[in-house]
Amino acid sequence: MSLITSSVAATALISLILVFITFWLPSLSPDNEKLSPYECGFDPLGSARLPFSLRFFLVAILFLLFDLEIALLLPLPWGDQLSPLSTLLWAATILILLTLGLIYEWLQGGLEWAE
Repeated sequence: MSLITSSVAATALISLILVFITFWLPSLSPDNEKLSPYECGFDPLGSARLPFSLRFFLVAILFLLFDLEIALLLPLPWGDQLSPLSTLLWAATILILLTLGLIYEWLQGGLEWAE
């Protein structure tokens, strides 16, 4: 066997063993104390799962969109375009699309924090 094949096989075997151990070990001794949420030694006051505001999710999606914009715009000057005009057109297209999306989100009230 080649070195790459044996490395892939060893990695797969170790991964499968670790996954099996991960699922096997917790089932040995389930306990109510282990399953309860930890609150600095105090009895739990309420549910550990609080309702999640959808506003946080929308802000996270907007952040990801603008992060993607930066990721698309940064390599443009070093790209292999035929002319500087094509680079400018690509950058303008990306900026216009994201600006239109931001305006739409603004008009729909997605940027308002308080309801």
